[in-house]
Amino acid sequence: MVDAESLPYRPCVGVVLIDARGLVFAGQRIDSPPGAAPAWQMPQGGIDEGEKPREAAYRELWEETGVTRDKVEFVGKTHGWVTYDLPPELLGRVWGGKYRGQKQKWFLFRFTGQDSDIRIATEHPEFSTWRWITADEMVDSIVPFKRAVYDEVVRSFRAYLA
Repeated sequence: MVDAESLPYRPCVGVVLIDARGLVFAGQRIDSPPGAAPAWQMPQGGIDEGEKPREAAYRELWEETGVTRDKVEFVGKTHGWVTYDLPPELLGRVWGGKYRGQKQKWFLFRFTGQDSDIRIATEHPEFSTWRWITADEMVDSIVPFKRAVYDEVVRSFRAYLA
């Protein structure tokens, strides 16, 4: 059995991408198990060695949605790091078993492009489909072990969200 307390958190970024109405980009994970409820989330991913969090946010946004930095406007970021722990059934199985969960810095970007600028069929696709939804719908759609993180992020950016 893996002792979670002995493992570090994986440093990551998350992106809340909003449209002009304040709706949030939600992507359906491509690796959702057949027959399971679809897993929806916002773009997120690890910070590379030596990379600044904001640069990682732009990179992750591009890697997962095809949206380039010239199609977004930086609005804000969370003040501190937000953490979550993996549930016991995933601990030791994901990320090579090296992490207990993630510590994330979240960025809010306003999308200034057209929906046709969003291309989830990337080199390493993460999402099978996407949609614009309210922040509350996004919180309701995330896997339960990440719900507290999404609640905190939505609270941080509430003034900008539909």
